This record gives sequence, structure tokens and C-alpha cells, in this order.
Amino acid sequence: MGLIFPALLALVCLMAIVPGNIAPSIAVLTLATPFLFVINLVIAIYWLFVRYKRTLVFVIALVFALLVFDSPLRWDGNTENVGSDDFSLMSYNVWGFNRNEWIKEPNIGDKITEFIRKIDPDVLCLQEHSRKRYKQLTQYSYRTETPYSASKSTQAIFSKFPIVGHGSLDLPKTINNIIFADILIEKDTVRVYNVHLQSYSIVPNTDMVTHEKETKRTYRRIAETFAMHYEQASILVEHVNSTSHPVVIAGDFNNTQFSNAYRTIKADMQDSFLEKGTGLGRTFKLLKLPMRIDYILADSNFDFTSHVNYDQKYSDHYPIMATLKLRMD
Repeated sequence: MGLIFPALLALVCLMAIVPGNIAPSIAVLTLATPFLFVINLVIAIYWLFVRYKRTLVFVIALVFALLVFDSPLRWDGNTENVGSDDFSLMSYNVWGFNRNEWIKEPNIGDKITEFIRKIDPDVLCLQEHSRKRYKQLTQYSYRTETPYSASKSTQAIFSKFPIVGHGSLDLPKTINNIIFADILIEKDTVRVYNVHLQSYSIVPNTDMVTHEKETKRTYRRIAETFAMHYEQASILVEHVNSTSHPVVIAGDFNNTQFSNAYRTIKADMQDSFLEKGTGLGRTFKLLKLPMRIDYILADSNFDFTSHVNYDQKYSDHYPIMATLKLRMD
């Protein structure tokens, strides 16, 4: 029984690095990675003072996890000075601008657009967008949205720079979607993907953990969603590999940095939070627990100069923004 926690930590590490969509019902355990790490660390410290030889197996599991995963905690973002050639990009799941009134406060949609105008990013990626809101975002001369013909939740990319090409990746068997825009920044064309991977369609409540039938149903639904995440991540990666443009990927992945889907998309790309963020990088709360499920990634053609997590609670997600610059050859 004492070895169950290092075994579970080793298992989630393997689930994250094994290629392919293997055993999604077990891959769900990657959601618990931070807690497994803490539990193993606490037990290792305990055995160090009681029976130190037992500490070894926990230390091995912890070292394995550190080698596989980037730390979810960042101490110092080391923000650089923003240059005239840098551009800022914000990603924000705006929850339909609260049109369904999930947040019981007046004018939440207007507050979101006011916040965006105040921060004023150069490029804006919105998930769960509302088409009519473009009228309040007049600082952007260019935009592309999920095509009207697609029966998908609406996403949008707004830009102060010209959009010279755009498209949509119609993910199968879901209303979630991925769109992209080719944006002309100075003399370079940059491809920006706005990603919204499969939603869980689960309303968190105490029944999820206190009723056996509800717990099994919830677990099964999460496992199915994990399988879809990997499929959607693979579709995105295949599309990314087909372009010669420098690539930025932003959006709501609906999964943590410990998941196979995130690692598939990230591959050799840079993560703005891991490069320049501080703290835990919380973008979402599940049962009041902070999670990072929204990302801004960029390929090796870019350097990140800053990353910011905002605290505005106008949606079920929190906005993030990064500043990037193209590397000069």
C-alpha cells in the first residue's frame, strides 16, 4: 500500500510521454499530477526521518516526474523590455460574453470589452465568442471568425495587422473548433491558431464525488474527452506541419500541461508561461482548485518577452497575454 503513490506518479508520467491515444481512462489520472507530486514529496520527507531507506523509491518517482514534466510553478518571469518590433497577443475564453447570465452581475459582456480595450493587445484570440461584439472592438481593423456555415461554437481572431489568409479546422463530432489567421506583421507573415479543444460538458458539484453512479458517469465522460483531445491535437499538429509560416498557437486546451494532448501540441514549441510567467499560471478553477488550461505557444522563430495572467473574473476562464518578437536571422 505504501508504494501506491510513487507507482501512480510513475504511471501518469508514462501516460504523458507514451505516444498515441493509449488508455484514456488511465490518462485521466494526469489531472492529479500536482497532488501526486506533493503527496510523494511529503511521504519522502517523513520516511527520511523515520526509515530513510524507504525514501529511495519516492525520490526516484519524484526525479522521474521532474525529468518528464516542466514545473507548474514559476518563481520569476524575468520580463524583458518590450521593443518597437514586439507584438502582444491575448487569449481569452469569454464564455459567450455571459449572454446566458451564468455570472449574476450586470453588464459583464460590456466589462469584458472594456477590459480588452484597456489592455489593448495587438492580436486577440477569443473562444466562445459572440459575433455581435465586434462592434465594441473597433480598435481592430481586421478579424476572422468561425465560418457561419460551420455548426460550431464561435471563435474569433482580431488583429491590428492585416489578415492575409484565414481558415477553419472543422474538428469531427464536436461543436468545438480551431481557426487560424495568417497575419502580416511588418514584412513577415505569421500564422496564429485559435484553439478550443473538446469541452467536458460537466457542471462541477458534490455529487461528482459523493454518489457512486455520478462519479462513474463523470469519470467515463472525462476519459472520452481525453481521447477526443488527443485526436484533435493530432489534427492540429498535422495542419501546423503543413505551413512554412512562423506559428503561434493560443487558446483553451481544456487540459493541463501534464496531458498527452498538451505535450503533443507543444512538442518543441515554447510556452509563454514557462518562459516568462510567475506563480501557478492559473487560467481556470475547478471546484476552487487553480488549473492552467489556456496557453500561448510559439515556435523557434519567436522569443517571448513577457507573459501576464489577469485576475478579471468575467468568465469561467481568466485571460492571458504574451508579448513576442520575431527572431532576426
